[in-house]
Amino acid sequence: MNEIDLTNHLPERIRGLGGLAYNLWWSWTPSARELFRTIDLEAWRACGYNPVRFLAHLSPDILAQAAADTTFLAHYDVVMTRFAAEMGAEAGWPGSDAAQGVLAYFSAEFGLHVSLPFYAGGLGILAGDYLKECSDLHLPVVGVGLLYSRGYTWQRIRDDGWPEDIEEILDRSLDPIQRVNDGQGNPLIVQMPLLDPPVQAAVWRINVGRIPLYLLDMDIDGNQPWDRAISHHLYASNLEQRMRQEIVLGIGGMTALQALGIRPSVLHINEGHPALATLAWMQTLVAAGQSFDEARQWVRQRTVFTTHTPVAAGTDVFPYALLDKYFSHLYAPLQTDQATLFQLGAHPENPSAGFNMTVFALRMARFSNAVSQKHGAVARQMWASLWPDKKVDDVPITAVTNGVHLPTWIDPNRLRPLLDQYLGAEWITRQDDPQTWTAVDAIPDGAWWDAHRQSKFALLAHIDKRAKRRWRDDKVTATNVIAYGALLEPDVLTLGFARRFTGYKRPDLIFTDMERIKRLLSNPDRPLQIIFAGKAHPADLEGKRLIQKIFRLAQDPDYAGRIAFIEDYDQQLARYLVHGVDVWLNNPLPPLEASGTSGMKASANGTPNLSIMDGWWLEGYQEGNGWAFGNDAPPGDRTWADAEALYRLLEEEIIPLYYARSNDEVPHDFVQVMKSAMKSVAPAFSARRMANDYVRRFYLPILA
Repeated sequence: MNEIDLTNHLPERIRGLGGLAYNLWWSWTPSARELFRTIDLEAWRACGYNPVRFLAHLSPDILAQAAADTTFLAHYDVVMTRFAAEMGAEAGWPGSDAAQGVLAYFSAEFGLHVSLPFYAGGLGILAGDYLKECSDLHLPVVGVGLLYSRGYTWQRIRDDGWPEDIEEILDRSLDPIQRVNDGQGNPLIVQMPLLDPPVQAAVWRINVGRIPLYLLDMDIDGNQPWDRAISHHLYASNLEQRMRQEIVLGIGGMTALQALGIRPSVLHINEGHPALATLAWMQTLVAAGQSFDEARQWVRQRTVFTTHTPVAAGTDVFPYALLDKYFSHLYAPLQTDQATLFQLGAHPENPSAGFNMTVFALRMARFSNAVSQKHGAVARQMWASLWPDKKVDDVPITAVTNGVHLPTWIDPNRLRPLLDQYLGAEWITRQDDPQTWTAVDAIPDGAWWDAHRQSKFALLAHIDKRAKRRWRDDKVTATNVIAYGALLEPDVLTLGFARRFTGYKRPDLIFTDMERIKRLLSNPDRPLQIIFAGKAHPADLEGKRLIQKIFRLAQDPDYAGRIAFIEDYDQQLARYLVHGVDVWLNNPLPPLEASGTSGMKASANGTPNLSIMDGWWLEGYQEGNGWAFGNDAPPGDRTWADAEALYRLLEEEIIPLYYARSNDEVPHDFVQVMKSAMKSVAPAFSARRMANDYVRRFYLPILA
């Protein structure tokens, strides 16, 4: 896979488009994205919103027309001037006199854009949003991860509703990603430690604005099939292959940074998968003369660990024999022994269970945090035995609640122009200040509602286009076309439920009482409709059965086309959904929602949440900005109690509020809830607030 060189393909006057295409800054900058759309909108859509593929496929004549269009060139010059200024700005840590050290952010997945599908879900989207915000803040950060050549699974729904996994071998030659070269101009190849026979990795780079993201690729010539497969799939199901992935991610990632001449001052481990990076860092220090204990303390003082799981079973645990198979050659270079190293990952309540990656990460980090206040309390209880001398409340696991990258997720076509007009053109630079958002109240209700309706029309048009494409190209049944959402109506109150499908998220809770929900869906005067989207992990049979259950309901004519399941859930569909639905539904089984971010994206667009009190919503909910339930559920099976609370809110509050219209056909009281949702959620749950929390609470004390 060799990336295309756009330089000679583009006219000299607009040659800067090539560099812009290879930098994802365009993906969250509307004026930059508009450059590509302006040249040829249909080609832009046909190329999957991928500017490299788009430019490569444009004819010389179309490019020449753009290069001669004075209106286009004026826009081009403004964007390129801004792009150059942004990329050339000095990086640094705000308010710090410390040396400008580099932070290395390690994650097993990064969700950046629909043109780069190598992520699984919320963890990856969070990591991608974080890098974007670090770029906006001009922070000296590098990202490190793995490049999965077969790691993205499409799910297509069969006629019987069962989701089929379709694996695609990805060709990166026309994606906004490039191979890294060595000092001689040849593709950089890095030998991976601990793997025998020798295994090598190619290094790729994605420009996330100002932030370089380096990804290791094992699927290259010269490696054996078993070794090439290390980076085939995200989260390998084979336990040994999973450990090899984590060796490559953590130890190999630090080795790659060293080959690139990057010496991080701070290490941030996003979930336990990359935690072995700390061992690689220690090895360099021992080689320079430190003892094992000195190196461990030095690395620990400079490491941050973020845990995302609220259940102990969600962490990776590797048998000691398997660990010894790969780490036996590391004991001497670290000046330690097997028992000492194994002890770092031993859970005190069950030390014989194996090497626990979360336990290891907690022991190797100076600062550890959960991803919501509730999750922090859960995590302290989960891991309290690591600190037997402390009370549970004093366990050193704090919380930094997740946030979302507002420039990525706020509707750029309908909502953002309104915000620019009423909040001021530079509101994005003040996004984490609650005072910035008070001006939302000045937006006329009619203008607000019109913008929301346009977003809803766009969502339904996108769904309709997908359904028609399946009808045309794959000859699916008419029943399936209806299940895909072909009968959805723009004037009907629309709930959205979109996330990974798995049991604890309870996507079928709203169908607990079938007769009751049927009455709500088929009410001729004040009907309800529900859009579902999401994927199940290929090995999650329960999640797939939930998809099948909902898809079959969507096929059933008794529900009058008021239920839709949209297949192939991706970032593009997610954007349409958080922009266009009327209410965002979320009802996981508490306390299993560590944080959740989809509801943040919805409310940042003024879409109120209808959510159970778990994860971030415990912090986000306030009277008048959405609806909350689940606090008074009885012990044991709470399904019926939660369903009853959900139905009651719909019947008594949400549906009447939505359909109460004045003479101008605007639901003013519902609009007030929408505005309150945006005002309260956007500043407090933005990636800017999250990044500033990490900087102030963790990074600056390390760099001091």
